[in-house]
Amino acid sequence: MSAKLSTCFFSHGFCSLNNNDVDNNNYNKNLNMRLLFLPSTRFLPASCRMRQRNISANNKRQRGKKPPSEQIPISAELQPIGDEESEPEDSAINGVDMEYFVTRETNCKDDVDTVTDIEHIDGHNLGTLSVSAIETNGSVEHINEQIANGLVLPAVTRALAINIDEGQHLSGVQREDLVVMMKNAERNILLLDRARVHALEDIRKILGEKETLQGEINTLEMRLAEADARIKVASHKKMQVELLEVQLEKLRNELIARGELELYENKNDFLNEEAHLAHDSHAHHLSKEVHTLRTENLALKDDIQALKSMISNVKNTDDRMATLESECSLLESSVKDLESKLLVSQQDSSKISTLKVEFHGLWEKVENLQHSLDQATKQADQAILVLEQTQDLRKKVDKLEESLEEANVHKVSSGKMQQYNEIMQQKIKLLEERLQKSDQDIYSYVQLYQESLEEFQDTLNSLKEESKKRAANGPVDMPWEFWSCLLLTIDGWVLEKKISNSDAKLLRELVWKKDRRICDAYIACKEKNEREVVSTFLRLTSSQASSGLHVVHIAAEMAPVAKVGGLGDVVTGLGKTLQKKGHLVEIVLPKYDCIQYDGILNLRVLDVTVESYFDGKLFQNKIWVGTVEGLPVYFIEPHHPNKFFWRGQYYGEHDDFKRFSYFSRAALELLLQAGKKPDIIHCHDWQTAFVAPLYWELYAPKGLNSARICFTCHNFEYQGAASASELASCGLDAEQLNRPDRMQDNTSHDRVNPVKGAIVFSNIVTTVSPTYAQEVRTAEGGKGLHSTLNFHSRKFVGILNGIDTDAWNPAADNFIKVQYSANDMQGKTENKAAIQRQLGLASADDQRPLVGCITRLVPQKGVHLIKHAIYRSLEMGGQFVLLGSSPVPHIQREFEGIASQFQHHEHVRLILKYDESLSHSIFAASDMFIIPSIFEPCGLTQMIAMRYGSVPIARKTGGLNDSVFDVDDETIPRKIRNGFTFITPDEQGINSALERAFDLYKNNKENWKQLVQKDMKMDFSWDSSASQYEELYTKSLSRAKAAASSA
Repeated sequence: MSAKLSTCFFSHGFCSLNNNDVDNNNYNKNLNMRLLFLPSTRFLPASCRMRQRNISANNKRQRGKKPPSEQIPISAELQPIGDEESEPEDSAINGVDMEYFVTRETNCKDDVDTVTDIEHIDGHNLGTLSVSAIETNGSVEHINEQIANGLVLPAVTRALAINIDEGQHLSGVQREDLVVMMKNAERNILLLDRARVHALEDIRKILGEKETLQGEINTLEMRLAEADARIKVASHKKMQVELLEVQLEKLRNELIARGELELYENKNDFLNEEAHLAHDSHAHHLSKEVHTLRTENLALKDDIQALKSMISNVKNTDDRMATLESECSLLESSVKDLESKLLVSQQDSSKISTLKVEFHGLWEKVENLQHSLDQATKQADQAILVLEQTQDLRKKVDKLEESLEEANVHKVSSGKMQQYNEIMQQKIKLLEERLQKSDQDIYSYVQLYQESLEEFQDTLNSLKEESKKRAANGPVDMPWEFWSCLLLTIDGWVLEKKISNSDAKLLRELVWKKDRRICDAYIACKEKNEREVVSTFLRLTSSQASSGLHVVHIAAEMAPVAKVGGLGDVVTGLGKTLQKKGHLVEIVLPKYDCIQYDGILNLRVLDVTVESYFDGKLFQNKIWVGTVEGLPVYFIEPHHPNKFFWRGQYYGEHDDFKRFSYFSRAALELLLQAGKKPDIIHCHDWQTAFVAPLYWELYAPKGLNSARICFTCHNFEYQGAASASELASCGLDAEQLNRPDRMQDNTSHDRVNPVKGAIVFSNIVTTVSPTYAQEVRTAEGGKGLHSTLNFHSRKFVGILNGIDTDAWNPAADNFIKVQYSANDMQGKTENKAAIQRQLGLASADDQRPLVGCITRLVPQKGVHLIKHAIYRSLEMGGQFVLLGSSPVPHIQREFEGIASQFQHHEHVRLILKYDESLSHSIFAASDMFIIPSIFEPCGLTQMIAMRYGSVPIARKTGGLNDSVFDVDDETIPRKIRNGFTFITPDEQGINSALERAFDLYKNNKENWKQLVQKDMKMDFSWDSSASQYEELYTKSLSRAKAAASSA
């Protein structure tokens, strides 16, 4: 908006003459005078300097001959040359007396040796000197025209080629030019003074207009305040009317309760008439106020329009200021010419000094003018603020109009109040009649209830007598390990051909029912040989039908003997719960060399081998049996030259596709050769997804056709896709199955996808939480299988996993320092102190919450948010403990660096490995547990944390969204709010949840204690989830039977 003018200085000097040639034959000397224009970084070149130049005959000789230069007239003008120097051609000076020049050099030595620089005039700023918001009048245009006509501007630069004879001095013509130049300078100064006076007059006018605008704004604000006050009065009166209505309703209810309805009805007409008169008067008063407000609103709108037009006039001053900018450019050109003339007039030093003083005064006046323009700029900025205030005023007027509309609505509603009162009186009469009838009905119901209660007591007594009679012949309460061992013994006899399949089926039914006879027979035959035991058991066979289901799980993991992730926990937890419900559950696993043998009871190898097909050959497999967590388990040990399960790890081999397709076929071969007729074959993840197509394509035709296939995908991130040709190794027809409607991968048509094949061929498809089931049906969450899942959506369901409440029980956990429960929380405090001592953390401040995190450090788990949570917890006055490692090398290295940073810190500790015992201690010690997963199919950590009284802080995704509910979410029932959640997977989201958790922990201890106790009492056992699987199994079998009967 403004421009700053720099102070202008002048430099002058004479050419230095040096006679370096002592040759007497050289009488011709040259005098070179150069006018130098220095480059400018702004709009125009702004300084000139006379340079000293050495003249020597030697230099002349080295340069060689040049063509003679033409003499340029003094009146000619040179064009500006930008950023390059302009050097006029040298003019020859013949016959110059060198003694004269030496004398000149000596006399003028002070002037020659002293160079007074001219500071660059800020050409750019001078050229852009304008004020966009100042309103000027026509007088400025008149002055601009006068300046354009009156200013006598010398040439910007002038070529000076002086041909001086020997002994001659500067001509008189040059002196006359100097006088003319001085007169022009005086005229320019006068014109600048006039322009300054007019600019000051314009500024005064703008100030007056600004004061007028401010007064109008103040008036509008006063009117707006009055309108707001009237609105408040109207709303207050509306509230009074509502209070009167409430009091009227209370009075009516009291009259009804006291039995004075008749008196009330006699007075009702009188009261209604008074209310009607009151409403009419009030409505009339409101109508007047509305009319007044509308009139004022119209006036306000007119004022606003006028104000807008005035502000638009202010904006028009930008164009007028452009004229002032051009004037300043002309002034700059004039100054340049004056500089050139002053450099030419070197003899008259006194006049030059006077001219310098005059120019200094000129620039001081220009600077004063610049200061005035700056003030005008500030005033224009204030005018812009006025425009913004008018916009705010417009918004307030709009709110006023909305209030007027509400007043109109209130007027209409008050007219309907009388009709509403009449309707309410009629309803009250109806209610009284219904009340009398209900009293009679209640009395009759009470009599019926008393009679039914007596009947129920009689029935209860009879049931007690029957239960006592059945107790003698009921099921035997023996450990599950006993029954599992018995089942494995029977299956071993079948494989060893010692009993038939039909006899084995009948004996299994006795085991399922926990029949006392088979228990007594087993105990009685303990010291007998095997033949006597078999004959004793065969006498017990009966034709009674089993009441439970036969479920076989074929999986790659089972906790705790072969566990990598949550899959192993699901197989064990679901199997144990179904077993408790009376179903026969069996597990088939690979016999890894790295399996945890100490978790297997009664492990033994059967005296039989099972042959299975692979790569065009039959390979033998050893079958081992044992019990894990009370469940019967079959371990398959392949006799294959590639040693498929002797690799020292469960997954991650280059031939995983072959390893697990081999195992899937060998497992089905075991079921076929053992004569089993399971109701459900339940396979898990891509490693055993081959079971579904193998069952229907190869084994159902062979007679293993009693089962329905259930497939559970625990994480759609891992699908096991491979080249279609590898599918033929296990005996499947790759050409037939590599089709879009079967096993062909949706993203690569030359590959097969085991997970897709299981979805297509299974009767039941599940995943591990309802929310995750919805997420994988989208393109982002399905990882390429969303279209397949949507096509088979009728058989696809999400069931939330549970946890093993026996293994994770703080009241009976042997890994923790002190056992505790929801009713006795003292043990949790002691466990916190114990872990702080064990890890070397400070324990003096009980106000510091301990944040725990146990996880695999992979991108899915939100490692960047875990890293941020470490530092953020420390900043907010907490402690942080991390337990876990990463299979990703760069993530492991990154966390190793963080662990080293906090190695001796008193509030942070990172343990980069997995330790089962330490995990129990961290769950028991932590106050909060953080689970910031990017996606999480189910997640068991949050459930275990709540079981141990650690409040979860989790992102709302997958199973976390189905198990953690925010304490501040009013849309969720209070009784199930159990933690703190956030949505966005970024630092802002996790900060919000952490800060709310820390605030509740530090500032409201009682509410925090209640939240912890509520979390510990929540039921995350497998009972509910197992019941849902049980229902799915039963429905699938019923549909199969119905289809078979209809066929």
